[in-house]
Amino acid sequence: MSGPFIFVGTHRIKDGKLEEFKEDARSLTEAVEANEPQLLGFNMFLSEDETEVTVVQVHPDADSMLRHMEVAHAHIRRSTDEQLETKEIQVYGPPNDAVLGMIAELTQAGTPISVKPTLLAGFTRGPT
Repeated sequence: MSGPFIFVGTHRIKDGKLEEFKEDARSLTEAVEANEPQLLGFNMFLSEDETEVTVVQVHPDADSMLRHMEVAHAHIRRSTDEQLETKEIQVYGPPNDAVLGMIAELTQAGTPISVKPTLLAGFTRGPT
């Protein structure tokens, strides 16, 4: 059974970087929406105390994730260098070597990366 490729990344926002991160997050979201029509979902959720953000992306496949990382590469690099400390990465769906390589390149060393490649059951709805 094939299914979507889902990426979930949880990050701690560095002290004093919240407002800068919020501005960058909105700018990135606009760029992703304008340049990645294949993307099914792209959402960022703040914790109640605004010290963490979780990014949830729903792609039709791993190639879409690779395209996203190419479009957002500079933003991701700057965020992880200056604003965020990655706590955990979760990948759902079959990744390819290029995607895993790019995730490893853009994630701080030592960050746990969990991959669950096989969809057991479920569905993703597209636009109506």
